[in-house]
Amino acid sequence: MSSASLATALVVPLEQLRMTDVEAVGGKNASLGEMISQLAASGVRVPGGFATTAHAFREFLRHAGLTERISARLAALNVDDVKALAEAGAEIRRWVCEASLPPALDDAIRSAFAGLAAGDAEASYAVRSSATAEDLPDASFAGQQETFLNVRGIDDVLQRIKQVFASLYNDRAISYRVHKGFAHAEVALSAGVQRMVRSDLGSAGVMFTIDTESGFDDVVFITASYGLGETVVQGAVNPDEFYVHKPILKAGRQAIIRRTLGSKLVRMEFAPAQAAGGKLVRTVDTPPEQRNRYSLSDADVHELARYALVIEQHYGRPMDIEWGRDGRDGKLYILQARPETVKSQAQVEHRYKLKGHGTVLAEGRAIGQKIGTGRVRVVHALAEMERVQPGDVLVTEITDPNWEPVMKRAAAIVTNRGGRTCHAAIIARELGIPAVVGCGDATEKLGDGALVTVSCAEGDTGFVYEGLLETEVTEVRRSAMPYCPIKLMMNVGNPGLAFEFARIPNAGVGLARLEFIINTNIGVHPKAILDYPNVDAELKMAVESVARGHASPRAFYVDKLMEGVATIAAAFWPKPVIVRLSDFKSNEYKKLIGGSRYEPDEENPMLGFRGAARYISGDFGDAFAMECEALRRVRHEMGLTNVEIMVPFVRTVKQAQRVNALMAERGLVRGRDGLRVIMMCEVPSNAILAETFLEHFDGMSIGSNDLTQLTLGLDRDSGHEQLVGDFDERDPAVRAMISRAITACRATGKYVGICGQGPSDHPDFADWLAAEGIVSMSLNPDTIVDTWQRLAAAR
Repeated sequence: MSSASLATALVVPLEQLRMTDVEAVGGKNASLGEMISQLAASGVRVPGGFATTAHAFREFLRHAGLTERISARLAALNVDDVKALAEAGAEIRRWVCEASLPPALDDAIRSAFAGLAAGDAEASYAVRSSATAEDLPDASFAGQQETFLNVRGIDDVLQRIKQVFASLYNDRAISYRVHKGFAHAEVALSAGVQRMVRSDLGSAGVMFTIDTESGFDDVVFITASYGLGETVVQGAVNPDEFYVHKPILKAGRQAIIRRTLGSKLVRMEFAPAQAAGGKLVRTVDTPPEQRNRYSLSDADVHELARYALVIEQHYGRPMDIEWGRDGRDGKLYILQARPETVKSQAQVEHRYKLKGHGTVLAEGRAIGQKIGTGRVRVVHALAEMERVQPGDVLVTEITDPNWEPVMKRAAAIVTNRGGRTCHAAIIARELGIPAVVGCGDATEKLGDGALVTVSCAEGDTGFVYEGLLETEVTEVRRSAMPYCPIKLMMNVGNPGLAFEFARIPNAGVGLARLEFIINTNIGVHPKAILDYPNVDAELKMAVESVARGHASPRAFYVDKLMEGVATIAAAFWPKPVIVRLSDFKSNEYKKLIGGSRYEPDEENPMLGFRGAARYISGDFGDAFAMECEALRRVRHEMGLTNVEIMVPFVRTVKQAQRVNALMAERGLVRGRDGLRVIMMCEVPSNAILAETFLEHFDGMSIGSNDLTQLTLGLDRDSGHEQLVGDFDERDPAVRAMISRAITACRATGKYVGICGQGPSDHPDFADWLAAEGIVSMSLNPDTIVDTWQRLAAAR
């Protein structure tokens, strides 16, 4: 439709709209029209409908004599006075709802509705708001105006359209416009009317074409729960979460790199026609069998991610997308798409790190990557918001857009309910403050007035610590790095931090610890998994609890290993990611659920049943097979062939031969599809017989801690003052071992690196390693940039 026609039109079919029509129908409706008209050929489904125009809205205000009255009422308003704001907003909304629609607008809506209904008297509709300043790339008005679901019949549609118009004057919308510098009179409202997608009988949620916490742009992040999507947006549920890797998806591979099963305690469905109070929807408990399984199939997740890629490519920017799965026809539909306005707009970034830890009082999903401190203010209802003072930590059950004025005062936000796309999460990101959502019991565990530290700087899980903990803040540097003669890789254990770490200059991952994934993502001893269900009742219950949503406990174990490795590999793709097979000692395995039932008591576990000796033992063979299966699936099914394998603590050449044979039997054949198998050089025998060991491996990664303790005969865990002083990887004997390994690797043309903090802690050691011919150094992420610049300057 031409701009001239739109300027005077009152109602327009969505399929006639384009993104150039934002001034006429708002960002949301313009985007719906854009997708219907431009993306249908790409398979993206969007429900049809119609929209009232900005001209219609202004004609309505003029017809009712409200234009000047509203302007005068808002002119002298101080939006930071919460009570005055509430009074003004309520009065204006009452004026709008009591006014009559102009006859021409009333007729136009009735005519458009008749065409949409096509004689189906039983159909239900969604009436959504779309502000003309909404969803701009640098401002997010989303969620500030009303949406009504399960609207039936033309009379109800007409009434809900007026309520949508009135919602332009919600308290949070008035406040937001003032703070963002928008004049009230310049913003108009368009009402969109669409046939309902019956997600009340299926599932719904939100997806982003960027990781909302790190800004990593090679993933699609999807949240899902049963029923209407409002529960996800409002934060009423802790939804399921999925990460899909874009490059793998484009290659046609299985691309889901991470899944998290949400509790999904409630679902929103249509209310009966005669529901009390005229309610259109209601919230009911989700049956236990649905809570314990994912609300989307893998096929659905992939289809949604493909839609997301099409939409992102069309708009040319990261997008925030709402979707629904119709429970009647089983199809997936896109309900909204708008620009992502937080991470994609970030200019200066800082990294936060706790200098110490305290008692954990509560934990949930981490929003953002910052740390906040302050005094707890537990708020149970909006009427108590005046109790929250600037710098307090707001603790509550759940937030909605009406809470935004008070959220601006908080140093951090903690909620009992919600996921990473809920209202509290979205506003916290926009305000640049940390939030921990979905804690379950924060309002009970956190005492009003207590001083706490809210940390979102430790991965996917956010923690609320007792007391005010010291925090280190550094500015993140993204500028081009100078040439460095040594490849600087990094040590990564926590998959939840991989996307953020990948943004630091690096040459890949030199050490990804499988045991970290086992400890944090699984938590159960592998033999307890394998012995299920033939275990005692207590252990059986624990295994069943962690394995919810998976085909079996064994499938859970393999899936979680695979997801942890895949997340790190995807984050750094296509750079190499060297994954070390599990290197728990017996005392560490004991700490896992069920571990004490399976692990021996050893006087010195550091020298005991660990590494290669464990893999080749008959007692641990089936557990090792699960590790191999996970790595094989990451490489073969997902196509993440940047994953390389590292075998720790190989004492003898015979062990090297047997481990390689076992891996080959389980589909991990050295050299096939470019698979490199590397060994840790951490036992003196590895350096002494380096050439022989290298017949069975593609290189060595020097583990300087173990190599130092075994060369010097020191227990690295000993706290004895004299022994601590003697522990130094720069000792001539240790250097001789390292030099021997480097020389052997260079002579055979094989990889040689070092994983440890020695090169960062001791510049002279780094210089010596470089002179010896080391190929790479794998360091902790926070030391990469400084070490890089120092080595570059010294070349």
